[in-house]
Amino acid sequence: MIWLYHWLEDGITAYVAFVNGMSFLLMLMGYFALRNKSDAFNAREIDVLSKSPLLPSVSVLAPAYNEAATIRHSVRSMLRLRHPRHEVILINDGSADGTLRELIDEFRLYRSSRIPWGSIQTAAVRAVYESRDPIPLLVIDKENGGKADALNCGINYARHDLFAAVDADSILEKDALLHLSRPFLKNHEETMAAGGIIRVANGCAVSGGAVLAPRVPKNMLARFQIVEYLRAFLAARVAMSHANTLLIISGAFGLFRRSVVAEMGGYRLDTVGEDMELVVRLHHFRRERGLPCRIVFLPDSVCWTEVPETQRILRRQRVRWQRGCFESILFHKSMAGNPRFGSVGLVGLPYFILCEVIGPFVELTGYVATVIGLMLAWVSGGGALLFFAVSILFGLFMSVSSVLLEENTICKYPDPRDLLRLLLAAVLENLGYRQLNLLWRVEAILQVLLKKKRSWGEMERRGFQRETEAV
Repeated sequence: MIWLYHWLEDGITAYVAFVNGMSFLLMLMGYFALRNKSDAFNAREIDVLSKSPLLPSVSVLAPAYNEAATIRHSVRSMLRLRHPRHEVILINDGSADGTLRELIDEFRLYRSSRIPWGSIQTAAVRAVYESRDPIPLLVIDKENGGKADALNCGINYARHDLFAAVDADSILEKDALLHLSRPFLKNHEETMAAGGIIRVANGCAVSGGAVLAPRVPKNMLARFQIVEYLRAFLAARVAMSHANTLLIISGAFGLFRRSVVAEMGGYRLDTVGEDMELVVRLHHFRRERGLPCRIVFLPDSVCWTEVPETQRILRRQRVRWQRGCFESILFHKSMAGNPRFGSVGLVGLPYFILCEVIGPFVELTGYVATVIGLMLAWVSGGGALLFFAVSILFGLFMSVSSVLLEENTICKYPDPRDLLRLLLAAVLENLGYRQLNLLWRVEAILQVLLKKKRSWGEMERRGFQRETEAV
């Protein structure tokens, strides 16, 4: 019995070390990719681009469900985006909190006769509104059908070359669309989608639909999420984009080729991870036909969003994210290990299966087995220390490195005290918070395996105006 336990403990330690080693490799790749951003536009080029008629036109699609607290700021930020040809399409997905009334009052909306171009099936549209002011805003009021259904409705009404899927509670920096359009100009035939970086707006000073002063929030859960986002975006996604194995673009902000997504039938409705599933399906759809497909991530393109500040809402969000990831992999499992799908089939999907699906089970089992082994004296102090070193200490190293990577490349937090707060959060998140996330991720995978009912859930919004009043 003891020998079997030792075999299990050694195997788990090796597996966790392997996963963390892969993460470290991605971080190194991400670091060098960020340091050598030779394809980035400078300020003068961005100014020229903002007036260029050659830039692909963009429809910004923003599904909204009970977003009355932040909707005015968010729509203002979308309207003030620098782009020669863009429109904003806000899809009110059956909100019950006055979201539509906020929009009507703020933007002087009237009923429009605009009809859809596309034919993707969606929940019924109740009315379409445009503004009396000379602004490129369209508001669609429809029956509730969920985020994917609302995006499909927006695609039907979109008239431009590309569409940007944006969360209605988000704030985009003014040049975000211009930066995200870059790969569609440079690799026109290959680029199918591009994603920007998501940053935490909690605690920031916000006014007129813009983040005036980035700040670290007082809430510790929000600080932990800043560290997580830095680790995910500045390391993993930069590296995977560089290797063309990127399988996810955040649902909060992504740019897609409208004609191709419409040809595929739009977003799937039978998953809570419609953002990741669409990206994986783009790879599947194009590569299966022998067509080029490039999905890219650009850290220059910034979207600010409000993150959960309570454990209840955070758990719901993380379970949904992990469930969506697992569902997306299951939908396209035939790609895994298949050389027909190139780097995505041989590297991208296997990485997600090993690290994102199997990884949480293995690491959580390691914590339980190590504690039980210590209690029964089946494992030595050195063996337990080795496991905790490859899990907790390595995780701490990755978190601290991510914060320092941000400071050395993008540096959005100018106050040195904020850097110290983030470094402290990077240390503390490995002592309970990461383990709690493992539990939620395992819970999500079990929900899929046991065929539990899907649920999107709701996000409690504090509203950006509170941060503004604190300035």
